[in-house]
This record gives sequence, structure tokens and C-alpha cells, in this order.
Amino acid sequence: MTRVRRVILESPFAGDMEANVAYARAALRDSLLRGEAPLASHLLYTQPGVLDDLLPDERALGIEAGLHWGPLAEATVVYTDRGLSEGVLQGIARARREGRPVEYRSIGRVRADITTTHPVIIPSRERLHHV
Repeated sequence: MTRVRRVILESPFAGDMEANVAYARAALRDSLLRGEAPLASHLLYTQPGVLDDLLPDERALGIEAGLHWGPLAEATVVYTDRGLSEGVLQGIARARREGRPVEYRSIGRVRADITTTHPVIIPSRERLHHV
């Protein structure tokens, strides 16, 4: 049986939500194809009918709920192509406090204006390093 690594996936959500959701989905796919079991709580908790990211109390609740999964993960993976939002920075800080490795990745630009089964990724050279 292949060993699957549990990871917390961090990528921006606030701001340009349409583009950030497309990017987060591409990051999930990238992580899965690496043999990981990623948790992207910002995609899970912000689905319609769950939490509203535009309401500060609900945004904080979702971020905190996602961070509680951290101790079960073997690493936090940060997808950097769209920058580091406040939520991403909180995830990095929590991982460091808990002694969890933080990895930074780049997958390139993602086209959010196309409806396809899989996000369209415009390749770039990947930068992967551990902190």
C-alpha cells in the first residue's frame, strides 16, 4: 500500500475569490497528484450555505476550524503564485508554532475564466523548499 502524506494546503481566498478558488482547486489537484491527502479548509468551509468569508466573524471561525486540523498533518504546503494573504500567514505561523514543516510551492498561473473539468494551469518553474 502506498503511503499518503496528510498536508494542510494554504493558498489565498480573500480578494479575487473566483481566481483564488480556481487556483486553490489547481493546488489541490497538484497536491493529490504528488500522492498527498490535502485539506484546503478555505474551500470546504466557504461553500454556499456553510460560512460567509465576507463576514469577519465567520471568516475567523473558518480559519480557526481549519487550523485545528494542523496537528494531524505532516506538513503545511503553501502555494505562492497568488501571494500570501492574512489567512495564509496565520496558517504558516500556526504550523511553525506547532513544529510542522512548511513547504512553499509554485504551480504557475491558473485560468479562472474557463469552465473545464480540471483547472487550466499555465506552467512555470516550480520552486519547492522546506522552511
